[in-house]
Amino acid sequence: MNLKKLFIKHCEKYNFEVNQSQLSVINNLTDFYKSNFKNSNIFNIFKTKNKKFGYYLVGDVGVGKTMILNFFFNQLKEKKLRLHFNEFMVKFHDFIFNCKNKESGIEDFVKDLNNKTQIIYFDEFQVTNIVDAMILGRLFKKIFEAKIKVIFSSNIKIDDLYKDGLQRDQFIPFIEVLKYYSIQRELLIKDDYRSNKINSLERFLFPIDQSTNFKLNKFFRKITKNRNKTVKILEIKGRKIEIKNFYEGIIKFDFQELCDRNLGSEDYISISNNSEFIFIENLPDFNENNSNQQQRFITLIDIIYEKKIPMMITSQVDLVSINSSKSMLEPFKRTISRLHELTSLKYN
Repeated sequence: MNLKKLFIKHCEKYNFEVNQSQLSVINNLTDFYKSNFKNSNIFNIFKTKNKKFGYYLVGDVGVGKTMILNFFFNQLKEKKLRLHFNEFMVKFHDFIFNCKNKESGIEDFVKDLNNKTQIIYFDEFQVTNIVDAMILGRLFKKIFEAKIKVIFSSNIKIDDLYKDGLQRDQFIPFIEVLKYYSIQRELLIKDDYRSNKINSLERFLFPIDQSTNFKLNKFFRKITKNRNKTVKILEIKGRKIEIKNFYEGIIKFDFQELCDRNLGSEDYISISNNSEFIFIENLPDFNENNSNQQQRFITLIDIIYEKKIPMMITSQVDLVSINSSKSMLEPFKRTISRLHELTSLKYN
């Protein structure tokens, strides 16, 4: 598999810019692949000590991390799994909940995982949940010990993951495991390719006034024409979420409905699984006073982006001017970039 040659052809086909930083990562991924999947070389016998089963690609938002790792992942013929990290952890917690022997729960989960895949891909990896933070060290140590390969993209360096998070000392073992078993590489490019694209389909409307509300409602009426309105009830582990404006997959929410309530990954995954277009009205500016709502919004957009669901949003301020709480500053950069794309995705 000549990754470099295939990557250049891939970029030519889709009219992507090719630069030396990206080619350096491609060369590095080639070495990672050969080390982990091409074991015919007798000298590999002597490379097993501290072998790297993880590949962690870090870089600013919009520099092409996802494009590169998607390309790499698509070339793989081995058993593989691509999941949003929140979705992966939901599956893990469900497995543990249903496990008869809780003491061996992690080990049993990894055995089951090992039967299903040889490599896992987590795009835009981050951790915000204290429950997950406390368990990740043990979980990923078992994953790597089982020689399951894991590739990550993130805009946060390993040492800065869960920075300033609640009880961060409980998260340090995971950082040490990740650093021990993973290659960390940084992709350095100045431009954000997503936000720099000129796109006539922009659907991020500001400020919130009669004009923007009229534009949103006009587009909403257009794409829901001939669709039946129902009240959709989603049930998630005994909880019920009522979607009042449900038009056969087209959904309209007020920001407060989604982020002022105690909703989490499982809820947002369920909502996105029932959506083909999402409207969100009244997106606020963010600060220290609404950081919890901002964190939920980041999780929501991560899940919507993973499923590539087009959006239209009305906001108090322009997307390039929206503020953030201090604790959410780095992950929110990714959200901003993703909103550029989601509000520009072609629909119909």
